[in-house]
Amino acid sequence: MSNRFPKGWNEERVRQALAHYENQSEDEQLAHIEAAIERDDTIMMAIPAKLATAVRALIASKQKE
Repeated sequence: MSNRFPKGWNEERVRQALAHYENQSEDEQLAHIEAAIERDDTIMMAIPAKLATAVRALIASKQKE
């Protein structure tokens, strides 16, 4: 199985993103969440974990349009 990354992403960029979020303090995590909630163009919602892959695929297909 080959690794597929979004356009402009590679393994190193994924590792950097993971390191960034894994090393955030709880206060930084909360600030990040609060900033997202306050954006007018963003909606935060809970979805069942088993649907996450399908939701990501739907978002990716809509972004390509």
